[in-house]
Amino acid sequence: MKTLDPKLNKHIDLLIKRYPQLEACKEDIINAYLVLEECYENGGKLLVAGNGGSAADAEHIVGELMKGFKLPRKPDDEFAKKLKAVDEELGTILAENLQGALPAIALDGHPALTTAYMNDCEPLLCFAQQVNGFGKENDVFLGISTSGNSKNVLFAATVAKSKGMKVIGLTGQKESKLSQKADVCVKAPETETYMIQELHLPVYHCLCLMLEDGFFRF
Repeated sequence: MKTLDPKLNKHIDLLIKRYPQLEACKEDIINAYLVLEECYENGGKLLVAGNGGSAADAEHIVGELMKGFKLPRKPDDEFAKKLKAVDEELGTILAENLQGALPAIALDGHPALTTAYMNDCEPLLCFAQQVNGFGKENDVFLGISTSGNSKNVLFAATVAKSKGMKVIGLTGQKESKLSQKADVCVKAPETETYMIQELHLPVYHCLCLMLEDGFFRF
């Protein structure tokens, strides 16, 4: 695996300064970033799933990746010219307002598909079905589970691995089925669900900041 670009260390350093307890999972956070970096360098995408508060976190992560987080991510000149070549008026507006995106999909956000699948098939496989449909080699599945044992997340992770995808887990500090299955697992050093979730947010914010810095700081 590649090593971390030194320019990105500032994000890890700030994270640990603000949340010293995350020093325990610093290397796993770095390794999770490197998996995501490789995914995007190879034209892949991120699929994210979780339940309850973790489903909200999945949507939050997608929001940070699919539009500007701290940087404007303006289209480059070549793309801007292509937009204007298709339609001068509309292309000008698009060139001024579009932002660069890192492809990411939250699997909780497709109610027609998921309710149809849960009604017709096996409810616990609704995330797995989406990984089966969306996923391909070079993609990454990020499973968020405070226990690390959420069955629907584990089913999805199993499909991801079978398709040649990398799996990242975001869990609590206890060993779990997800931590054993994942290529990298960031285990927030807490055991209470809400306390785990309170640490998940700064972890994934740090990952999103690093990705934006790595791909959009020209």
